[in-house]
This record gives sequence, C-alpha cells and structure tokens, in this order.
Amino acid sequence: MPLRARSDGAVAGPLYSHHIPTSPLQKALLAAGSAAMALYDPYRHDMVAVLGETTGHRTLKVLRDRMRRDPEGAQILQERPRISTSTLDLGKLQSLPEGSLGREYLRFLDVNRVSPDTRAPTRFVDDEELAYVIQRYREVHDMLHTLLGMPTNILGEIVVKWFEAVQTGLPMCILGALFGPIQLSAQSLQVLVSELIPWAVQNGRRAPCVLNLYYERRWEQSLRALREELGITAPPVHIQGLA
Repeated sequence: MPLRARSDGAVAGPLYSHHIPTSPLQKALLAAGSAAMALYDPYRHDMVAVLGETTGHRTLKVLRDRMRRDPEGAQILQERPRISTSTLDLGKLQSLPEGSLGREYLRFLDVNRVSPDTRAPTRFVDDEELAYVIQRYREVHDMLHTLLGMPTNILGEIVVKWFEAVQTGLPMCILGALFGPIQLSAQSLQVLVSELIPWAVQNGRRAPCVLNLYYERRWEQSLRALREELGITAPPVHIQGLA
C-alpha cells in the first residue's frame, strides 16, 4: 500500500535507502539555503545535490518518461546500474584500447583526480524511481565531462552545466549555467560567452538524451564513434589553462 502523507505534506516514512521525507515548506527552505551556498561555492557538491533534489520534481518526471520511451533508457530504469569504484572493473577499463570510452573515462578520473564515489546519495526526492533518475544523472556527470572533453576547473564545469541545462532542463543546471560565470576572469568569461556557450547549447540540442546511454555496456566503443553517434563535436578552444 502507498504511504500516506503527513499533515504537513511529507510522506509518512522513507521510500528508499537514505530517503528523508520532507514537506513542501521544508523543501522550499532547503532549496533556498542550498542555492545560496551552491552559488557562493560551486564546489559544494552536497549543496548542489540538495538543490537538484528540492527543485527538480517536475523535470525529473519528464526525464523519467523520456527514459521509459527509449529501449536503452528503459533497460537502465529496469536494471538500475550504478557507477562507483565498487561496481567498476578498473583493471578492465585500464586494459581497454586507447581511445575507447572506458579508457578515456578512466583517464579523465586520473588526470582530474576525481572519484565516482563522491556523488551523494539521493535523500529528498519523494519518489523511488525519480530518486534513481537523479542519482543516475549525478553518476554520469563525469561521463559527460569525458564526452565533451571538459576539465573539472570552474570554466569546464560551467560549460558542462550549459550542456546539461539544455539536455535536462533541471533548475539547478540552469542556475549553475547562468550564475556560475560570475566567478570567472574577464578572459575566461569572454571565451565562455563568445565560443563555449554556443558550442555547448548546440551540442546539447543536437544530442539525444544522454541519460538513455547504457555507458557500462559501451566501454569498448571508441569515444570518437560515440561522439559521432551523439552528434557531439570537438570543443572550439582548449580550456585547460583558463579559469
């Protein structure tokens, strides 16, 4: 039987592991506080996560429905794959050919010193399936960096956010894309506005929904072939040295 709502609008009990039921008022307060902190420090991934969960319910439904209508996306929803060091065979990824998705993803993790284990578990989404959708979005974020050829510096993160904003419509992505540039230098801001934003928007519109890709079954596919399949072109400038 479905759980009943409390008098304040929150569901009566947890729906999945780590779930914290919250009322509409509590969600609004969490959204306001996390938005302020995330804008102040874009590297506060915990605050970015809370903002996404408390503002994206309607958009998550749209994304879930897009996944249901796609054969690969529907399989992902059914099987619920996760991306972490406990599920990745790092030795296998290392043994893959140069230029393959798996090898390039592993290279991205090594070069940028990031780990797939840093993605926070979903807590404030009051629907078990939608909670998985936003968790999946988080866990493929580094895959999007790999696909787009973007580093993890501030400029690279903003470019990825523009791509994600067009792709997903999630409010937190839109906010990050619009307000993230306030921390950039004048040189980086000029490059972003004149070249990188148009490129990210164009690629985001052209590519099919990136949540419908079962990346774990495409490790051996060449990154170049996958980019061609998705219609993703090479970035117009090299941004590693910009910030």
